[in-house]
Amino acid sequence: MTASTTLRDVIGLDGRLPRLADATLIMIDFQNTYRTGVMELDGAEAALTAAARLLAAARAAGTPVVHIVNDGGEGTPYDIRARIGAVCDEVAPAEGERVVVKRFPDSFHDTVLEETLRELGAGPDLVLAGFMTHMCVTFTAQGAFNLGYRPTVVAEATATRSLVAPDGTLLPAAALQAASLTTVTDLFGTVAPTVNDLVRG
Repeated sequence: MTASTTLRDVIGLDGRLPRLADATLIMIDFQNTYRTGVMELDGAEAALTAAARLLAAARAAGTPVVHIVNDGGEGTPYDIRARIGAVCDEVAPAEGERVVVKRFPDSFHDTVLEETLRELGAGPDLVLAGFMTHMCVTFTAQGAFNLGYRPTVVAEATATRSLVAPDGTLLPAAALQAASLTTVTDLFGTVAPTVNDLVRG
């Protein structure tokens, strides 16, 4: 079996990774709900550790940072008024960092994210990390691409969960993770395997 040519290659889009210092970092849904209970993700803790390193590197480089939080409403696993929906302490917003509230997987849909990026003077390169890879990370990458941005997902700073496939079989989180990141690299953006891939040089 041979691999097909990606849509990015067919169209002629740039496949080079950005430098973190030249981009804007978007931290997507790093909320406590993904660490325990019904929404617990496979690899959440490792991804969170990587995300903390990414955030520290961005702050050291003077990279603008925007935090996204999903608000599912009071009493839900995404209740941002409760501890379960709060941003994890390891990557909590610092004073002056913007926080954008969303209610859909695409962080640009019906939010002030695009306006916020304009206010920050963000260039075309956006670095994305967060939960869940197959849902809000992928759809935010698509939303960024649709608006003319160049998104890059940091693979080690994302995680997802195992789900039942339409044929009734179990789709392991690792397979869904790989499929999601491949979807991104086929068209919407690039994928940096690790944080170090964006901070070298």
